[in-house]
Amino acid sequence: MPLIGSLKTLLLRGLLAGLIAGLLAATVGYFVGEPQVDAAIAIEEAAAAPAEHGHEAPEPQGHSHGDEEEPLVSRSGQKAGQFLALGLAGMAFGALFAAAVNVARRFTNLSGPQLSLTSAVLGWAAIVAVPFFKYPANPPAVGNPETINDRTWLWVGAVVLGLLAVSAGVAAYRALTASDTLRLIAGVGAFVVVTTVGYVLLPGVNEVTDDFPATLLWNFRVASLAETTTLWVSLGLAFAALTEFASRRSTAVVDQVPTAG
Repeated sequence: MPLIGSLKTLLLRGLLAGLIAGLLAATVGYFVGEPQVDAAIAIEEAAAAPAEHGHEAPEPQGHSHGDEEEPLVSRSGQKAGQFLALGLAGMAFGALFAAAVNVARRFTNLSGPQLSLTSAVLGWAAIVAVPFFKYPANPPAVGNPETINDRTWLWVGAVVLGLLAVSAGVAAYRALTASDTLRLIAGVGAFVVVTTVGYVLLPGVNEVTDDFPATLLWNFRVASLAETTTLWVSLGLAFAALTEFASRRSTAVVDQVPTAG
């Protein structure tokens, strides 16, 4: 059954699905990602400690290390706060997802749940996969603070590349009138070509020092990918489930309406 419902209905559905997805992603981040962040912070603090002690100056009378400024948000607060942050972010993604699905349903014969899952896969490929494999996430102890703006813009460029690659793949799939298998091959081929060209044109970034533990770096990046993938998978599944529930409820109401005559 095609996707039904007004834009308002789809937006409300997207907000609920996004909230569920955000909370699930935060749960993965709390149990899988946060231990890697703690380990990276410990390495950063251990590296900074010798430098501080090596240039330690006599302290003025009445001053002690206990007077040092505390961080604005504690680590425990950051860990708990990610549930609020990802919950809100998930709702924002859910609203955008619903708007995109509302447009996409005009150009496809896919059922509501199929369209939801397909859109989630395409969104993950564009916004998560393409940027991640060009500029993978780094733990707190990695990266030069002076290049953060440049690295942010490069990541935005990678997201734009992902959107272009997915658009090219969808366009190639729809342009052919051959079998579904050939259309799928053409779509994937177009996606790969655009992504490859973009990867070649975008500059590389590698600010990981040789002495940083490779295992920790790998675990952090896997945790980061798991968290963002959970968000998109959960968003697609939750939206599809809510769509199917709404379709069954609508069908049940129609069946209960008595026919004239």
